[in-house]
Amino acid sequence: MKKSLITMAALAMLAGCSLAPVYERPAQAVPQAFPSGDAYKGVPAAAADAKPVSQILWREYFTDAKLRKVIELALANNRDLRVSALNIEKAKAEYNIDTAALLPKLSVSVGQTASRTPGTMTSSGNPTISRSYSGGLALSSYELDFFGKLRNTADAGLQTYLGTEEARRTQQITLVAEVANAYLTLSADQQRLKLAQDTLKSQQTTYELIQKRFASGVVAGPDLYDAQTSVESARNDAAVYTAQVAIDQNALTLLVGAAVADDLLPTGELNEVTQLAPIPAGLPSDLLQSRPDVQEAERTLRAANANIGVARAAFFPSISLTATGGSASSSLSGLFKGGSGAWTFIPQLTLPIFDGGVNNANLSIAKTNRDIAVAQYEKAVQTAFQEVADALATRGTVEQRLSSQQALVQASEKSYTINEARYRKGADTYLNALVSQRSLYSAQQTLITTRLAKTSNAVSLYKVLGGGWQPELPQTQTR
Repeated sequence: MKKSLITMAALAMLAGCSLAPVYERPAQAVPQAFPSGDAYKGVPAAAADAKPVSQILWREYFTDAKLRKVIELALANNRDLRVSALNIEKAKAEYNIDTAALLPKLSVSVGQTASRTPGTMTSSGNPTISRSYSGGLALSSYELDFFGKLRNTADAGLQTYLGTEEARRTQQITLVAEVANAYLTLSADQQRLKLAQDTLKSQQTTYELIQKRFASGVVAGPDLYDAQTSVESARNDAAVYTAQVAIDQNALTLLVGAAVADDLLPTGELNEVTQLAPIPAGLPSDLLQSRPDVQEAERTLRAANANIGVARAAFFPSISLTATGGSASSSLSGLFKGGSGAWTFIPQLTLPIFDGGVNNANLSIAKTNRDIAVAQYEKAVQTAFQEVADALATRGTVEQRLSSQQALVQASEKSYTINEARYRKGADTYLNALVSQRSLYSAQQTLITTRLAKTSNAVSLYKVLGGGWQPELPQTQTR
């Protein structure tokens, strides 16, 4: 027994070989710097000590107090985020199962074996009953991991587990951004609704005035009907945006996962909700590695790399050990007396000779899965690069768009004021006033859209730069 234990220990020490390829991170299939050009000239330069967005917690990034409370509710109640957290627990349990195979499984057993022999088969002619008792410690089919099959399986499970954590971080970043955008969209649609209602009120007043002038024979029919078309168009828009505001509230409620109190909803003012540090256009593309979705893709690649080692190990012998040690006796009272010691030791070596090509096929599948994971990792990096470049392009031009649109609204207001005054004095038909009024309304709607684009772009930069997912540390209280 002593020699057998020494042999087992020596074999266990020899188990240290791994057939998995040495992991190397693929080269990034994107440029080393983000694009430059006219679209990026408006991006402000960052200070040398500027804090990267990926290190800014969402509480620091989103400065609107009501929006922060809404985001808190979403992080606590959103069902998709809850599923991501449960997936982490599931992957952790699966990883524990994989690592358990690296350790021997020991069990204690006590048993009895009884058998009856009929009298026709005994020399005395009487039936007999024989009993035996056994008890001890058993080692069940412990596989010596000579070629790293079990360790690579455990490593693949670890990477999968860590990948689910990255997936949850991605889900949290996405959720925070979606809640912020839904909040901003609701605010913008509230402004659009107010604009439509104000326009309807103004056009209704003008229409009533034209009706009186038409009844007096001062104006012709076309002016009356032109004014009516303006009123009905504004009435239609008011109904559309009334419904849209309700739809926006429903979308926000779904994201939050609970009802949002009225005092937390926006009040129609589309204000800045973020505290965004200046971001240079020439950021190195290496920062994309901080994005959890890119890290998740790399975890998947690492798991696929480890699975190659598992597939390769199937070509080599496997050695498993089964052993028991304890006592045995024909009577229960003698089970623990001296001289009742018993043991068994059953080493088993299995060498694959012919399997119809199954091992080769499994190895080919593992390598192909690794190649797929490489392509998916590269695609994740490329997608991240595009998203950041797009957000920077919008940031570099949105101020110019906003300034231009504000000037357009001011010019449209002056045009409408002049044409309406000319109509009221009888110097012109209502058609010119109607055209300038519609141009003003369209310009005002576009201005709201441009303001929404500016605030949403700040939210997009938070998301695409992988910021704000780090766990928040409790604040220390000073005494």
